[in-house]
Amino acid sequence: MKIQGSMARLLALLAASFAATVHADINVGVTLSATGPAASLGIPEKNSVALLPTTIAGQKINYIVLDDASDTTTAVKNIRKLVTENKVDVVVGSTITPNSLAMIDVAAEAETPMIAMAAAARIIEPMDAKRHWVFKTPQNDAQMATAIVQHMSNQNVKTVAFIGFADAYGEGWWNEFSKIAEARKIQIVGNERFNRADTSVTGQVLKILAAKPDAVLIGGAGTPAALPQKSLKEKGYKGVIYQTHGVANADFLRICGKDCEGTFLPAGPVLVAAQLPDGNPVKKAALEYVNKYEAAYGKGSVSTFGAHAWDAARLLTNAIPEALKKAQPGTREFRKALRDALEGTKNLSAAHGVFNMTASDHLGFDQRARVMVKIEGGNWKLVP
Repeated sequence: MKIQGSMARLLALLAASFAATVHADINVGVTLSATGPAASLGIPEKNSVALLPTTIAGQKINYIVLDDASDTTTAVKNIRKLVTENKVDVVVGSTITPNSLAMIDVAAEAETPMIAMAAAARIIEPMDAKRHWVFKTPQNDAQMATAIVQHMSNQNVKTVAFIGFADAYGEGWWNEFSKIAEARKIQIVGNERFNRADTSVTGQVLKILAAKPDAVLIGGAGTPAALPQKSLKEKGYKGVIYQTHGVANADFLRICGKDCEGTFLPAGPVLVAAQLPDGNPVKKAALEYVNKYEAAYGKGSVSTFGAHAWDAARLLTNAIPEALKKAQPGTREFRKALRDALEGTKNLSAAHGVFNMTASDHLGFDQRARVMVKIEGGNWKLVP
């Protein structure tokens, strides 16, 4: 009996030792807008996922990528599938604000950290029990709106009209921009909306022209944001046009063409990485992404949107080793440890800025995460 008991204890110890050396893969769920109106944003994100590390801290990383077709309902279905069927440890996505906002409830319910690739501050603010699980990589609209208003003041803009998407992205931009513009004594003389899939904005543009603003801010993203700009130019508008960081890709330049010349926009520094001063703390990390992306997809193919996916991986590469010290992948404990490690991110240089997360700030960017850019000669030019 003693021999049997000793053998049983030995087998138990061997089993425990074996279990300690066997690690489950880390599953990363990704939902993005590779088709639909936001495809020009989602495609470079999908391309970037193919470049992400497949091993972190000795653990195999599996990326399960789903297309939400720029549709909110599909985005919610995708995240539910990822957390219930694929048992992912973290979700990256979605591409656009409405989809990302709709996904928050599912992430919180499943106690699974989520890293959004959409801009609106509402995705992570105000911090509450649900947003406790949510992080994001793009700059907040408020941060970028401040840069635009500052540039307008420097350009002596006194009056401005706004035309933006008729969704959460456009509304978020209107709320932030109007508040900051009012504080800087810039008068807003128009506030119009359009849908991402619209083919004409003539009525809205005629109202804006009637108000005779010094400048127009277009609160859109991707190629649909070219529509109001082309219409303004077609109708003879001569003032200054601003876009948001939602248009910072080559597809927008291609669609907007000559009508984009002279446009100003705030952007993540990765857009003009080679033009950054050598002392810029983001330059090295930004160029690493640019070089790797363009080596895979061609010169000039890089965009700020793909870099949001890249930066999500930067956050995970930094956080996963810490989470592994506390739990194994595939468990609730690991998801919680990963969430805690993400929130503890400090001084992490990435393609878009330097991350310094806190319990109340799940983005953690400062002014190093933005530059002003001018479209000149069909290219992006850093504004000193």
